[in-house]
Amino acid sequence: MKVLCYSVRLQSLTSISDKCLVVTSYNGSEALIPKSQYFGQDYDVTKSEAYWISAWVLERVNLQYSSKKQGWFDKETRKLLPSYTFEKHIPAKIIDKNVKPDADLIR
Repeated sequence: MKVLCYSVRLQSLTSISDKCLVVTSYNGSEALIPKSQYFGQDYDVTKSEAYWISAWVLERVNLQYSSKKQGWFDKETRKLLPSYTFEKHIPAKIIDKNVKPDADLIR
């Protein structure tokens, strides 16, 4: 089963029990997150610490996050699945012009 996750930049992420994490965002808001909804650290972000947290739990807690960077994770293996984007190209219409050859160039 696939789970939609967002990469969330956090100030701190602390384990308080076998099943719960306390996360603190940069604006000072704190939330309790189940460990089953935490999918690991996002190593692509270099400016600060970012973690993959499921979108389902982020919608239900009062925590600052952005939905710009998202990924799909396999719930059983807890690994990032490849993502594909399909874009349909619609070419611009070309107006047909009546162009006559230059009389000086004709033999």
